Amino acid sequence: MQKIIKWIFALLSLGVSIFIIFFLISINSFEKLAEKEPLTLKNDVIQKKSKDIWLNHFSKNEKSGYFYPVNEVYVKIDLNEKIVKTIIYKLSASILDPYQTFCLKEELKRHTLKYSLQKDKNSVELLIFSENINKLNSLVKVLRNYQISATIIPYKKDLT
Repeated sequence: MQKIIKWIFALLSLGVSIFIIFFLISINSFEKLAEKEPLTLKNDVIQKKSKDIWLNHFSKNEKSGYFYPVNEVYVKIDLNEKIVKTIIYKLSASILDPYQTFCLKEELKRHTLKYSLQKDKNSVELLIFSENINKLNSLVKVLRNYQISATIIPYKKDLT
């Protein structure tokens, strides 16, 4: 049994040594490669192709021998339009518990509302500004399930 193990070990060592020899020969080939030449610095400037913008058409336009030096754009604004006043509502709620904060964030994701959380030392206050009072009312009803009291008031900006 020991003779068989010696022969197996000898054959295995011979196989590994042959593998290593072929590996070393293959990675150290004697062929000259073009990549071995030193690199040269090219001074060619590469210009990016400009995207076709509709304003560029005006700068390339020629009318009676005149080239536009800049892009000219005319915008007509109808100022006689009646300005509709929109009422923005503010939902505010104070949250003390981290679990309430977690539940609140999940409900806000579900209602797809943009919000602002303001952290103080003692509490976290939620502020939501929205024109859709129905969405805010449905959120207030859901927040009552988590013992979060929220109030909705019309929001007026201070212009001071």
